[in-house]
Amino acid sequence: MSEEEKAEEVHEEPDKEMWSMDDLIGLTDKVQTEEIEYRKKTMAFQFCELAEKEEPKMSKNKFKNDEEQNEYFQKLGSERVIKMIEKANEKNPEGTTLTKEHWELLPTTLKYTIANKVIGLESNQAENFISG
Repeated sequence: MSEEEKAEEVHEEPDKEMWSMDDLIGLTDKVQTEEIEYRKKTMAFQFCELAEKEEPKMSKNKFKNDEEQNEYFQKLGSERVIKMIEKANEKNPEGTTLTKEHWELLPTTLKYTIANKVIGLESNQAENFISG
């Protein structure tokens, strides 16, 4: 094998698995389950992806300051997660472990952990508490 052939072999990319549009659209109907560890115990919950028409609607209000804007987006994000959980609960009632009523009573750190898992942000939850 020549040096040129060896170089080509090294740069070959593995085959990528590609999404079909049907599979992507199907995610909005698929109930997904996740587990998280919180204080050395495991919690399971379910959720569904939302289609754009199901997303919480954003307000066109102007904000007085950054604090007001941040509070609004935090509430909007929480509302989105609740809608994702409730959608799954409607599709799979026997899998319900978390409801809107529970959500409002959960410790904030647990809510951030669940929200990050649902939205797919596998980030360090401490980042949510860093003030800038």
